[in-house]
Amino acid sequence: MPHVKLFIPGPVEVSDKTFQAFRSPMIGHRGQGFKDLYAKVQPQLQQLLFTKQLVYLSTSSAWGVMEGAVRNLVQKKVLNCMCGAFSDKWFDVSKKCGKSAEALQAEWGSPIRAEAIDKKLATGEFDALTLIHNETSTGTMSPLAEIAALKKKYPDVIFIVDAVSSLTALPIKFDELGIDVLLAGTQKAFALPPGLAVFVASPAALAKAALAKDRGYYFDFVEFQKNAEQSMTPSTPSIGHVYALSSKLDDFFAEGLDARFARHKKTNQLTHNWAAKHGFNLFPEKGFESLTLTCISNGARPGSRTVDVAKLQKLTKDQGFLIDGGYGKIKGTTFRISNMGDETETTMNQLFAALDKSMAQL
Repeated sequence: MPHVKLFIPGPVEVSDKTFQAFRSPMIGHRGQGFKDLYAKVQPQLQQLLFTKQLVYLSTSSAWGVMEGAVRNLVQKKVLNCMCGAFSDKWFDVSKKCGKSAEALQAEWGSPIRAEAIDKKLATGEFDALTLIHNETSTGTMSPLAEIAALKKKYPDVIFIVDAVSSLTALPIKFDELGIDVLLAGTQKAFALPPGLAVFVASPAALAKAALAKDRGYYFDFVEFQKNAEQSMTPSTPSIGHVYALSSKLDDFFAEGLDARFARHKKTNQLTHNWAAKHGFNLFPEKGFESLTLTCISNGARPGSRTVDVAKLQKLTKDQGFLIDGGYGKIKGTTFRISNMGDETETTMNQLFAALDKSMAQL
């Protein structure tokens, strides 16, 4: 069957070069070859995450590390910051891990704000908080630097941040922010196949994890640190993913990080322009729109045009491009277009031409 190019929030398109790296000949994961491979990507990952800490590789979805962070780092109570389907889910995960948890709920489409977190942390009830930087269900990006600034006021609270759909598309300076955990899956802005997560932990997070008696085995942060010091992983990794990651990191630095960040900003603005041209509003609160995908209002916001999203999606798919028809309770009243990964002005304009043709048939 002909390939349909993905412009959904993830997985995203994977280049032939990356797939070729993924299928590199197999090596032993405890041998020198793998150690050399990990040692090669380590400084690149540190540069990408703006950190001096070791960056860990986990053969899992990001949710594995998200659950692991809760198990390693929550002893008293966790504040789950919620503003969409995926951040809302973290509250459920915390409870299923047996942790005391409280929801800080923002309206879908609105960001998490520091003032709201400050009021909660001032109670002294919490020793950790979770935040999704870029909520893909609503296309909303919360102000991470503003929130991270609270760490100075609450140094004993562990700040756990999911950057699954933002990392590599804009600078996220882990050490400078002062947060404790930063994690991402690689099937979104990294533009790798699903199945690998990268994450980093602060010295304070590692010290706290070492005291946790119920932190589990597979996502034991202490074991990740011990193994990373030897350029290894605690358990058998997907070696193909690490080869692909190495190839992709080479691409990042060949392009230049600043150029990569600027490209995402440009393609994102092009998507906003396309939506406005067709009479659509955006779903997120103004000023807090995601830089890696656009959540377009299809009647969810006053004054926005409405169309048959399912039909728009099908007509566009018939031309070889897949967009997303909305997620969760705003499915159909919104739709989403991704610009993350390897997309350029040229590839986005190819999508817009197909969308224009589809709109003319509605």
